[in-house]
Amino acid sequence: MAVPKRKMGRARTHARRSSNDVINAPSRSVCPQCGEVKLPHRVCPNCGFYKNREVIETE
Repeated sequence: MAVPKRKMGRARTHARRSSNDVINAPSRSVCPQCGEVKLPHRVCPNCGFYKNREVIETE
């Protein structure tokens, strides 16, 4: 069985993991009714529309 001869350094371990542990910003889409930026597949918090229907009554 292969066994490392020396301890792997902390910098090398963190450098390898850094590309996989990155957190990406959530994607955004534009509401077709009001033009506000919103999360995709969610009700628009500004106008309350989803898929061209009013789901939530807003003022």
